Amino acid sequence: MPEGVSDTGSSDRLHELVLQSLDDDKAQDLVDIDLSGKTEVADHMIIASGRSTRQVAAMAQKLSERIKAEMGRPVRIEGLPAADWVLVDAGDVIVHLFRPEVRSFYNLEKMWAVADSPHLRSAAASNPS
Repeated sequence: MPEGVSDTGSSDRLHELVLQSLDDDKAQDLVDIDLSGKTEVADHMIIASGRSTRQVAAMAQKLSERIKAEMGRPVRIEGLPAADWVLVDAGDVIVHLFRPEVRSFYNLEKMWAVADSPHLRSAAASNPS
């Protein structure tokens, strides 16, 4: 497959793997933004919070390990030493993991105007418990 061209099936599997991994690791306030057709950067942006820097770092490391093991994809991680805001770049899916205070300060959801977007899927809406 040519570089820069996304395999939809692979992208969908990666997306589901990321969502499941974050759910397993008790990520909070998960927001899934569908970027397909809006940017070539990725198909999905996922924003979630952890209760502490330790949880944020652990979620990022486990997610990276799972993606490498199950998808054979390289993953780039930025911000791990401080773990206030960690970016996990898996190609078709970009994940932002925050401590709650840092997340509210940067407010990425607002920047992407997700409040008015029909492409927004929150964890509460997709996983009623």
